[in-house]
Amino acid sequence: MQRDPHTILIKPVLSEKSMADANDGRCVVFEIARSANKVEVAKAVETIFNVKVAKVNTAMRKGKVKRQGRSIGRRPDRKRATVTLAEGHTLNLFE
Repeated sequence: MQRDPHTILIKPVLSEKSMADANDGRCVVFEIARSANKVEVAKAVETIFNVKVAKVNTAMRKGKVKRQGRSIGRRPDRKRATVTLAEGHTLNLFE
């Protein structure tokens, strides 16, 4: 059963590090569904943006423990994917 590509890619990551990597337009960072794997992410990017993906790196980011007064809570855990596009393909999301 295939999932909808829009449920795999949640949103692009707008951080200083991801924007520095994206200067050439070949490296893009997305927040993805926690259950998604590298193959699903590559197919979703290729389907939505009509580009060829060279490689995908994924990383889990643990949520921080936060306090407000006496109560303690956690921010949610997130999964990120760094997508590198094939030679000759670019993706400029922020222009």
